[in-house]
Amino acid sequence: MKTALDLSCAEWVKSSYSNGNEGQCVEFAPGIAATAGAVPVRDSKRPAGPALVFTIGAWGSFTDALRSGEFPTA
Repeated sequence: MKTALDLSCAEWVKSSYSNGNEGQCVEFAPGIAATAGAVPVRDSKRPAGPALVFTIGAWGSFTDALRSGEFPTA
């Protein structure tokens, strides 16, 4: 059985890959990762909207792929 992750007290941090013009902004909650072993991610333009939750391993693979240029940026 999976239980819902309580994100009501999460402290969200804007990704360094987000541009600063209020356009494409992604936030994540690193404190949840430390306590729950999962990384919640959301669109900063919709803070009350849904969050995607990744395992720490999946998030690490994703950020490694970003750093190595595996995804197009344009």
